[in-house]
Amino acid sequence: MFSTFINAFKIKDLRKKILYTILLIVVYRLGSAIPIPGVNLVGWQEATKQMSAMSDFMSLMSGSAFSQFTIFAMGISPYITASIILQLLTIAIPALERMSKEEDGRQKIERITRYAGVGLAVVQSIGIVISYGSASNVEIVSTEGGLFVLRLAIIAICAAAGTAFLMWLGERITEKGIGNGISMLIFASIVSRVPDFIKERVNAIAAAPGSVMTWVTLVLTIVVILALIAFVVYIDKAVRKIPVQYAKRVVGRKMYGGQNTHLPMKANANGVLPLIFAMTIMQFPEMIMQFFKTGSGFMNFWYRWMVSSPKVWDGSMYQATSVMKNSGLTYSGIQFAPFVYYLVYFLLIIAFGYFYTSITFNPVEMSKNLQQNGGFIPGIRPGKPTGEYLGKISNRLTLFGSLFLAVIAIVPTIILNMLGVTNMFGATSVLIMVSVALETTEQLESQMLMRHYKGFLN
Repeated sequence: MFSTFINAFKIKDLRKKILYTILLIVVYRLGSAIPIPGVNLVGWQEATKQMSAMSDFMSLMSGSAFSQFTIFAMGISPYITASIILQLLTIAIPALERMSKEEDGRQKIERITRYAGVGLAVVQSIGIVISYGSASNVEIVSTEGGLFVLRLAIIAICAAAGTAFLMWLGERITEKGIGNGISMLIFASIVSRVPDFIKERVNAIAAAPGSVMTWVTLVLTIVVILALIAFVVYIDKAVRKIPVQYAKRVVGRKMYGGQNTHLPMKANANGVLPLIFAMTIMQFPEMIMQFFKTGSGFMNFWYRWMVSSPKVWDGSMYQATSVMKNSGLTYSGIQFAPFVYYLVYFLLIIAFGYFYTSITFNPVEMSKNLQQNGGFIPGIRPGKPTGEYLGKISNRLTLFGSLFLAVIAIVPTIILNMLGVTNMFGATSVLIMVSVALETTEQLESQMLMRHYKGFLN
């Protein structure tokens, strides 16, 4: 991978794209240090510690901007949530489905998604600030008459502007930089928390330098992370090669076709997007519940069964528990997420895997293209049988890829929690970083290969 970046940096066009991407990521990280005015940062940090389940997720997706409540506090999550909602509505509403099949219609849907993302950023920022202050009994925003409303308006405007700016950054990276812009921003957010993870491990060793268990935990953590990286790379490179044969055609005095090739179908063609969608959906109800009465029956149920760090209501706020009957597991004092949370998370990853495949892969269209170019799969009749065959292969690969994402996101997380590694840098974070790095590397390799062919033809 490093050799690919070095070779790409030697090419002028790619060097500009790489530097452009790095520049925008630096701008993103600089913006993550600019606080939103009107917020008591000391009170905010105290409140986020008490509301750890949601704040951990938001901090992960925003690169710690949420815990410091900067202009990028809401991160790119509102846009991802809006994108999921619009894609689901596209299937449910025929008018949107017709729009999605046209170029102008897709642009309109993209504009609607942007507006919806900004709107969600406004709603989430106001709801989170109010609920965090009331749940933790901490004055985050001054409540002096009309000043309270004014400060809430400033917070909402700054948070919405930050999310809109991140959407613009992501689009610019996709168009003029390297890799998928949204994925690169999430990648930068997670990488920015790696130093905190290293600091946490160093502090654990410094607190008990003579403890054998501390060193054993560190070694096991490194082994699990390296094994996870190797497994992700191995599956990401796995390809199902479907043989394709082209019929011979005589045009004038020349003969075309008659060659044998293959159609590559990746084992995990969806990448890490189903996992990101599932993570967002699992946190979205908790964001909505910020507007409801704290301590209600449904909220108690949700916090007990449907969050990664189960909590109970003690009359004034929700608190994480070290031992919870019938809702979680406890091993050597370490709290695990409840079984229901993992089950729903597992099913969501699989569901979004099939959903994303249905959007990105059209076996009928691929079958038509093969038939028009004189290609066919040996043993399969052209036309509808070929489309059905490709659809069956795609469904099997989607199931395998979704199961891979679900297992790799849940099992190592449990192991890392047993070793005392928090969600700040868990298996999901490693999976996202490795997947984005591989996708970016493949894009660089394809662009370098294209330039080599151009030079050869010239």
